[in-house]
Amino acid sequence: MSTGPNRILDEFAKLMTDAAGAAQGVRREVETAFKGQAERVLNSMDLVQREEFEAARDMAVKAREENTRLAARIETLEAKLADLTGKAAPAAAAKPRLKN
Repeated sequence: MSTGPNRILDEFAKLMTDAAGAAQGVRREVETAFKGQAERVLNSMDLVQREEFEAARDMAVKAREENTRLAARIETLEAKLADLTGKAAPAAAAKPRLKN
């Protein structure tokens, strides 16, 4: 067993080690409480998760591409119909334009 100043330093070191461990425990508890509260606030704000947003965005991109493809197909069919019936195809200005 150490005596004198060494014992005081040993006790002080032990006290600091215990205090550091307690501080880490408190930090973990505060982080857990903060994360829980933040999650409750975000859930009450009715926000979407990133994965859901990306899935909806991908569906919108596919739908836009399909609309563009179908518009081109309609234009081709109208031109063929105009050739068969001898009438001019509807003017492109009268058609609604799709936004890209």
